[in-house]
Amino acid sequence: MMNPETGTKKNLLDKVFGGLNMNWLTVVLFAVGAAVLTAVFLIVPVFKNTSFERMGVFLEAWIFFAVIIMANCKKPLESALKTFVFFLISQPLIYLIQVPFSPMGWSIFSYYPRWLIATLITFPLAFVGWYITKRNWLSVLILAPVLAFLGTVVYESGLRCVRHFPHLLVTALFCLLQIILFILAFFPNLPKKLVGFLIPIAAAAVMGLTAPKVDVNATDFLPDSPTLSESAEVVMDENPVAEVSIETTGKDSMVRIHASNFGTADFVIRDGKQEYAYSLEVFEDENGHSQLRITER
Repeated sequence: MMNPETGTKKNLLDKVFGGLNMNWLTVVLFAVGAAVLTAVFLIVPVFKNTSFERMGVFLEAWIFFAVIIMANCKKPLESALKTFVFFLISQPLIYLIQVPFSPMGWSIFSYYPRWLIATLITFPLAFVGWYITKRNWLSVLILAPVLAFLGTVVYESGLRCVRHFPHLLVTALFCLLQIILFILAFFPNLPKKLVGFLIPIAAAAVMGLTAPKVDVNATDFLPDSPTLSESAEVVMDENPVAEVSIETTGKDSMVRIHASNFGTADFVIRDGKQEYAYSLEVFEDENGHSQLRITER
């Protein structure tokens, strides 16, 4: 006999991923609602640098919306058309709502081209993506890139959450929930479920082992504004934090910094008989952004 609680969860999954009436009116209302919610997250200051603001910048939430639409269509062409129209309405509407509230005004649409490209891509992707409803090994193959992507987001946002709790906690939990829901909804038996869970775990592991903690390539002025000649050179011991080189000389001397880790690195600039000693600090701020700070020693 089926456990009533298990049966309820299964019925809920079947309802969300296959039991909704995804007619054209629903698609339009869904697109408008998603756009209004995203615009609110982008406009209201309290959401700045939070998981909610990411809805207007990154793909996590939009993948979830697209899967819901695809799973509730009857044919692959219907899936492609309705997903495409959903993005065609929602994405420009997000920017249109922001126009009166943004200092950029209508120029805010300069950010739209990349979302237009994403919108065009949704047509072929949603056509193929509809076949996840078959709930077979083809479903596993189609969802594998999505699960891998979500796994890397869980890893990255989870790491930032640990460093600056509770920053991006909602992102990590939301993407983890997506992984679980997709596997439960579209992978009906144990072998498929095991493979489904291994995909995001493997993707997160590869990212953790191969991705640099920091990848910053930037220029900065020296704090004491020395006037360097063409013969000036940087002297520093090998370290895992950063490499420093002279970018420009003269009155507005600058150095180029390529940072690959968090920490502190000391360096000296020798210019003839003159020596200038500095410390470079590479750190992550509370919003998860890599920052550089040069101080005199």
